[in-house]
Amino acid sequence: MSATVDALHLHPTDNLAVATRLLESGEAIEVAGGKVKLRESVRLGHKFAVAPIAKGERVRKYGQTIGFATEPIEPGAWIHTHNCAAGEFARDYAFAQETPPDPQPLEGYTFQGYRRADGRVGTRNYVAVVSSVNCSATVCKYVAERFNRDLLKQFPNVDGVLPIMHQTGCGIQYGGEAHQMLARTLAGFAKHPNVGAYLIIGLGCETGTIGYLMEHEKLVQIGAPTPVRPPAISMQDVGGTAAAIEEGIKQLAALLPRANDVRRETVPASEIVLGLNCGGSDGNSGITANPALGVASDLLVAAGGTAMLAETPEIYGAEHLLTRRAKTRAIGEKLVERIKWWEDYTGKFGVSMDNNPSPGNKEGGLTTIYEKSLGAVAKAGSTALAGVYEYAEPVTARGMVVVDTPGFDPVSVTGIVASGANVVCFTTGRGSCYGCQPTPSIKIASNTPMYEKMKADMDFNAGEILRGEPIADVGKRIFDLILDTASGRKTKSEELGIGALEFAPWNVGPTL
Repeated sequence: MSATVDALHLHPTDNLAVATRLLESGEAIEVAGGKVKLRESVRLGHKFAVAPIAKGERVRKYGQTIGFATEPIEPGAWIHTHNCAAGEFARDYAFAQETPPDPQPLEGYTFQGYRRADGRVGTRNYVAVVSSVNCSATVCKYVAERFNRDLLKQFPNVDGVLPIMHQTGCGIQYGGEAHQMLARTLAGFAKHPNVGAYLIIGLGCETGTIGYLMEHEKLVQIGAPTPVRPPAISMQDVGGTAAAIEEGIKQLAALLPRANDVRRETVPASEIVLGLNCGGSDGNSGITANPALGVASDLLVAAGGTAMLAETPEIYGAEHLLTRRAKTRAIGEKLVERIKWWEDYTGKFGVSMDNNPSPGNKEGGLTTIYEKSLGAVAKAGSTALAGVYEYAEPVTARGMVVVDTPGFDPVSVTGIVASGANVVCFTTGRGSCYGCQPTPSIKIASNTPMYEKMKADMDFNAGEILRGEPIADVGKRIFDLILDTASGRKTKSEELGIGALEFAPWNVGPTL
């Protein structure tokens, strides 16, 4: 947009428009080459018809199907859950038939990061106390609290001692899918480039044994001259809770000086692994924040970096836009395989994929999962799909990739971080207050009213797009903020201390 307008007609084939402010009943709105008189009030981010839509006809936004009319809809009528539903329709996956060329290399962009011994680069420098099972979570908490409260000031280059606490680790099949996924997730945090040292604490009789975690994930002590096992404590071996706390404090005291012995250095932007997430989305998310983040993602890929799209249930209904961009047919087929897995997984519990959007999403103007997904995939920009990864699987490809996670934000971002994201960009329209240590989370607001109301939690306002600022300009400002954040600029969630309690690994199996 070059100027503020009352409503957006996003594609020539769309039979609806999106309100950019509260539109009152009876207003005549200039949109789609004509005037449409509103039959009822339409709130910011919500939709109204610009042409007659027959019952059963496709409702179109972004030039794509977002659902089907459940009753006749007249021009000027509000379109939402009362007259539009998801329905079923076939998607043409056209695997790798529209793969874009590699972008023109973007050179000269750098940030100040921590170069690790394995070559990866951290944007923060935490020490982690990893619980192998919920039974040792409290011990991990007390060990971390002792240093964060009393002793951390002695180690100015350490951002904090992070307790990795969770609610599983037992009651699962030994060596089964849930066990392997938990081990991948814990290892992803322990070995994360934003972690300078770590300690593992377990109970001693759990299914998720420390030995399995170490051997299966090949864990070694960070910074050791030769590969050796990382420090670990079994509560049952050392004599219980109090003894484990004291032993944890002792071992952590030995780790901190080495973790503190680091300095930031200039590294290329190609070392950024960017996690893309959206939470508390609204009808503006797919118009402002997500496409602007897509521009930033494209710039990062052009600079040689990696951007991770996640939340597979919020790709559902838009996956055909990604399969066409896949570098190979096999990559596209792997994405569809994950979509089919999700259909089977949710079906086992009698759940529909359209149970997402949430009530808050719907209040913000999102009607169906297809509409939400079409807006969500805009975060991935326009470059080729370079890979598809399992939950918490280490991402090795450069470029834009998909990491299979649920849509629930804590579980999704936990998986993204475990896969190696050293910065996260998190778009929101309703106002999510999320953070995930050890990785900084940049909160990007989709609309100005929410941004103004929640400035203490929001890092960036993409709502300026609705006032006429070009998406490309906003995207470039987000890219610059990513580099600044990677260099140490604190996000709002970091300033508020959010992120230590948000670790939430995905447990896919039954609890036994």
